[in-house]
Amino acid sequence: MKRIVLGVLGLLAATAMVLPAFAADIQPALLFDLGGKFDKSFNEASYNGAEKFKAETGIAYVEFEVSNATQREQALRRFAEDGRNPIAMAGFSWADALEKIAVEFPETKFAIIDMVVDKPNVRSVVYKEQEGSYLVGVMAAMASKTKKVGFIGGMDIPLIRRFGCGYVGGAKAAGATEVIQNMTGDTPAAWNDPAKGGEIAKTQIDQGADVIYAAAGGTGVGVLQAAADAGKLGIGVDSNQNGLQPGKVLTSMVKRVDVAVYNTFMDAKNDKFTAGINDLGLKEGGVDYAMDENNKALVDDAMKAAVEKAKADIIAGTIKVHDYMSDNSCPY
Repeated sequence: MKRIVLGVLGLLAATAMVLPAFAADIQPALLFDLGGKFDKSFNEASYNGAEKFKAETGIAYVEFEVSNATQREQALRRFAEDGRNPIAMAGFSWADALEKIAVEFPETKFAIIDMVVDKPNVRSVVYKEQEGSYLVGVMAAMASKTKKVGFIGGMDIPLIRRFGCGYVGGAKAAGATEVIQNMTGDTPAAWNDPAKGGEIAKTQIDQGADVIYAAAGGTGVGVLQAAADAGKLGIGVDSNQNGLQPGKVLTSMVKRVDVAVYNTFMDAKNDKFTAGINDLGLKEGGVDYAMDENNKALVDDAMKAAVEKAKADIIAGTIKVHDYMSDNSCPY
């Protein structure tokens, strides 16, 4: 879908013209979070899910890239008023607007990713990020020569601390002596600052970290670049980012945001949409680690065996990965 930067009204006018006539029964919409749909991470994963739906069904969708928080409620309301249904939102920051709009449009099906909005017409998709992060923590510690590894989060919120806590647990279990942790900021701008991500990565490298996990949206692109430039390893997040720095990204903690969007659209098309909470971890295929041609040379047999054992143990309940959000603490 060609990228067009428009205001909400212009967006609706432009996209309305491209919807095919046979899509009258379902008119999907997707709203991205800050950072843009081509952030190589969270937003892009949601875009890929929508694109897969369009390719399989021939049904087009409309989209909107929010550029500031004041646009959220207006954009969501205008999509609902225009008859878009279902409407999927990428990111917890849509929750306040959705709380209002879902009540105003009870016949519209909504889905929000990374937040729970308890309304009868809302599907809330959340993930056990700590489980996937534990796995990449195991890999980081085993790949590290210094046994010091790093974590760089985006906006300092409990959700991102959940990533960090799981990573620390896996890294410590696999022999890391230190996990250096930093957040990029405390405002939404933290999701889209690759330069700052790179600066923090360089600081962690100076402190001895030789494998750095970035859970920071578009900011993480700068982290992976800085790690590669320094001859160190990065770990990607949300989307498979192994190909951003081939041979320099140990793995990526993939979070299947694409599946959440695809299922939302497809379930609505097939009249199988259900509201409520979908909580997705390793067992449900919601999170995992990524292997492909770009990183296979970095992951030896011992590492594969260790991470697969950890994965099986988490699924079986033998390893219980701490959920930071349950008590705002990390015991590792």
